[in-house]
Amino acid sequence: QVQLVESGGGLVQAGGSLRLSCAASGRTFGRYAMGWFRQAPGNKREFVAAINWSGSNTYYADSVKGRFTISRDNAKNTVYLQMVSLKSEDTAVYSCAAANTVYNSRYDYTRDWKYAYWGQGTQVTVSS
Repeated sequence: QVQLVESGGGLVQAGGSLRLSCAASGRTFGRYAMGWFRQAPGNKREFVAAINWSGSNTYYADSVKGRFTISRDNAKNTVYLQMVSLKSEDTAVYSCAAANTVYNSRYDYTRDWKYAYWGQGTQVTVSS
């Protein structure tokens, strides 16, 4: 089992930047596929970005490609989401998720039901 704790959310102006962190407990973090998802009020949870266990493969939603970067530091049991050029439509609660499985396709990484463990989420608000 792994526990996830997000941090780094906040209020930022459009065009600004934030870096989210997700700290994981457990000795086997390095085996986990990790993802970031977000949910805005009244909307379904949507995929943002994901990274495989080694960090060699990353996946992004089209809406954030080129603006967001996912990375991980397995020595620190932490995954990051660097967000730049933020837009008002990026406003949402951002949650990280972990899956103790080796996935081989983008499809698997982008489906929230493929992840067994979730953090509590951190609010990101972008003012226009």
